[in-house]
Amino acid sequence: MAPPPLPLAPPAPAPHLAARDLARRDLTVNDAQRVTLGIIAAYIVGIALLWNLPYIKWVLWPFKMLVIAFHEFGHAFACILTGGKVTSIELDPREGGVTKMLGGRQIITLPAGYLGSSLIGALLTFAGFNINASKIASLVIGVCFLLTLWWGRRDWLTILTILAAVGLLVGCWFIAHAEALRFVVLFIGVMSSLYSVWDICDDLILRKVNSSDASVFAKRYGGSSQCWGVIWSIFSLGFMAAFIVAAIAAFPQSAAQQREDAQKFLPT
Repeated sequence: MAPPPLPLAPPAPAPHLAARDLARRDLTVNDAQRVTLGIIAAYIVGIALLWNLPYIKWVLWPFKMLVIAFHEFGHAFACILTGGKVTSIELDPREGGVTKMLGGRQIITLPAGYLGSSLIGALLTFAGFNINASKIASLVIGVCFLLTLWWGRRDWLTILTILAAVGLLVGCWFIAHAEALRFVVLFIGVMSSLYSVWDICDDLILRKVNSSDASVFAKRYGGSSQCWGVIWSIFSLGFMAAFIVAAIAAFPQSAAQQREDAQKFLPT
C-alpha cells in the first residue's frame, strides 16, 4: 500500500506583501510610545508659550543656552569641514550666539547653524524614545559640549552653562537607572529640533542684537530672510518627523522592558 501523500507547505507570502506587513507591525504605536509622543506634544506647546513671555521665559534660560550651543557647534563644524578655523564661540540667551571664524565657505556655514542644531535635535528626539539610547546620546552630548567649551573658553557664560548641563546629565544617570535622563534628552531634542522655528519668530518679532543667519544669508545670496527662515524651518520639521517615525520602528519595547534593559546596560 502506497504511503499517504505528504501535506503541501503553505505558499510563501509575496515579497511585497511581507514587506508591507513588516512595515505595519514595526510602526504600531505601543503605550510607551504614546506617552512619549504626548510628552513631545506637551514640550512643543510649553516651549512655544514660554519662549517669549516676559519674565517667565527665563525658565528656559539654561536649556536655551544648550540649544544655542548646538547651533554654534553646527557653524563651527561646517567651518572646519570647509577649511576654516574657529577662533571663539560666545553664547547669550538674549542676543543669540556668535561663532567667530576665519575662512570657510559661508554658503555652507551660515545655514549649518539652524540645520545642524535641527539634525542634532532630531537625533536626540530619536534617542529620547529609549532609556539606553538616551544614555548613549548623553555621552555624545558631553563630547559636543567639551568641544564648544574649548572654543568658547574665554566666555564665562559659556563655561558655566556647559558645566551645568554636564552636571544635569550626570545627575540624571543616577535616577531610576537613568530613566529621568530620557526625558531630559527628549526635552533638549525637541527644543533643538525646533530652534530654527522659535528663533526665526523671535527675530521677526523682537529683533535680537545679533543679526540672524537668515538675514545675512539673504543679503549675500539673494532672497528674503523670511523665505530662507521658512525653508530652514521646513527642513527642521522634516528632520524631526522622520526621526520620530524611525524611533517608533526602532524602539518597540514597553516601559517595563526599557527599565529592565537599562539595569543591564551601563548600570548606575
